[in-house]
Amino acid sequence: MDPLYLTSITCICCESTYKTSRVRPSFKKPSGRDTDFCSHYKTEFNPDFYVVRVCPKCGFSATESGKTAMTTAQKHLYQETLGSRWSYRDYGGTRTKEQALECYKLALICAGIIDEKERVIAGILHHIAWLYRYENLKEQELRFLRHALDAYVAVFETESGSLNNAKLMYLIGELNRRIGEPNAAVKWFSRVVNDKRIEDASMIRACRDQWQLLREQQQFGDNYEDEPAAMNA
Repeated sequence: MDPLYLTSITCICCESTYKTSRVRPSFKKPSGRDTDFCSHYKTEFNPDFYVVRVCPKCGFSATESGKTAMTTAQKHLYQETLGSRWSYRDYGGTRTKEQALECYKLALICAGIIDEKERVIAGILHHIAWLYRYENLKEQELRFLRHALDAYVAVFETESGSLNNAKLMYLIGELNRRIGEPNAAVKWFSRVVNDKRIEDASMIRACRDQWQLLREQQQFGDNYEDEPAAMNA
């Protein structure tokens, strides 16, 4: 069985219909998972490569979490910003890591044009950081982790009432830990652990684990190695 299947999408910008690939559920079994939820796969068909939908005709790109409609003004702005320079390109088949990165960066540009929700932008930025992690490009990974962190904090400040606060706070703490801000990380981990209103046991446990990891890192310094894929929450 082919790991990929095609699904039809109607572009919210130009309204044309196109095909995009997805990975079949039976092939979405990660071999490991990092503590910021980045999944690793032994197969070349990484489901994260196919999250972004790119319209071959006009180039508008988005994830399924994005907006379902655009205003006339947004369509005009997109056309002026990117659409007028777009030449037909089809990302509907198998994607390489490089092509997946191109798709995410297109989605990031489009999200900015249509004033997408901060949580959607945060997810795109975080996925871009993961793609750089797969390639061991640490500097670029950290750069996009910082951008993702800023976006997640904005989500917490504006949208947290409708989201899993414990998971969001854990993630903000973990990204702070990963970019080398231990004090900020402890602040967010402790908020989850000490807030009696939070009943998410897996996130409370994860915060305690990462808090302990920070202590060990500070104790052993550069000689301490963080496990690359140890998250099961």
